[in-house]
Amino acid sequence: MAYKVLVVDDSSFFRRRVSDILESDPNLTVIDFAVNGQEAVDKAKTLRPDVITMDIEMPVLNGIDAVKQIMAKSPTAILMFSSLTHQGAKATLEALDAGALDFLPKKFNEIAKTNSDAGNILKQRVLEIAQKKSPSARRTISPVSNSLLRNKTVAQAPIGTLGGARVSSSVDNVRSAPRNTGHISKDKAYKLLAIGTSTGGPVALQKVLTQLPENFPLPIIMIQHMPAAFTLAFANRLNSLCKVKVKEAENGDVLKPGHAYLAPGGKQMILEGSASNARLKIFEDDSPRIAFKPSVDISFGSAAKIYSGDVLGIILTGMGSDGREGSRLLKSKGATIWSQDEESCVVYGMPQAVAVAGISELALPLLEFPKAIIKAVIK
Repeated sequence: MAYKVLVVDDSSFFRRRVSDILESDPNLTVIDFAVNGQEAVDKAKTLRPDVITMDIEMPVLNGIDAVKQIMAKSPTAILMFSSLTHQGAKATLEALDAGALDFLPKKFNEIAKTNSDAGNILKQRVLEIAQKKSPSARRTISPVSNSLLRNKTVAQAPIGTLGGARVSSSVDNVRSAPRNTGHISKDKAYKLLAIGTSTGGPVALQKVLTQLPENFPLPIIMIQHMPAAFTLAFANRLNSLCKVKVKEAENGDVLKPGHAYLAPGGKQMILEGSASNARLKIFEDDSPRIAFKPSVDISFGSAAKIYSGDVLGIILTGMGSDGREGSRLLKSKGATIWSQDEESCVVYGMPQAVAVAGISELALPLLEFPKAIIKAVIK
């Protein structure tokens, strides 16, 4: 049975374009359109779609307020369309906080070089969140390699861009992660908390970081697949909500306890120096071999060189397998790796990759991470 999609936009051209793309996949059917937020709220209640694609700027009721009302009255998986501007970033983050699961740039040439590739990305993303909304039908996303975006700057790609997973009109069944058998040790001394995430990450990071105390004893690095236009707005948002200090990482930043550094979109972030005086290096990366900018693998790998095994590494929700090899390197040095459990993920790709590979020692529901981190880190 095909997933039902409600397309919401005040532009008739864009509604038709999105509809044509989605209808080309036999697993998706567009059941209706809405031309403003209020109509979206009404139709979400009566039509019960599996997924809603939602514009932000619309008459009568904007997309953010529409998301709030839909999630209150008839919760539905929602994919936002956003502009890659600072204002667009702030609005999109508000929509995600209100309950939307993910977003894509409204200008499709900002996610792929060809219309065909952009269409495949849109269909895949709608399928992902449709399956999240319908757990009984959900199948996890295969963390296999794909070169779709290797020639496209991931700085311009959306959260959870498909650089690390195959894009297709169907979703693969893959081997499930083994049952968690780990425990939280208070005996290990850590010097760094490192977190990698992608699709669903903004909300996940917010839920984790807002629960950490002001006197958190470690520096924190965060690698979130996100466009360059979004990371500053996201860091500022987190800083306004958290007790720890949060900032978009800058070249030369010296890591300090109780401070969290968000890797800037479109660039790579690595650690240099020594464990007692570690600093960040931010640099452009034109390598066609690296799909993600920023890359969890690259940042985690550099953390292994500086801190060896004194790192608590966490992989949260996201598509693909970025973070698996960096986590593997950290673990080979004696570091501890945790992953988010399948049920609480928006997309169980990145956490699954480290769990199935036997790298993750502990799989936790999202809301249990703050307590577990505090227990492991604060003596």
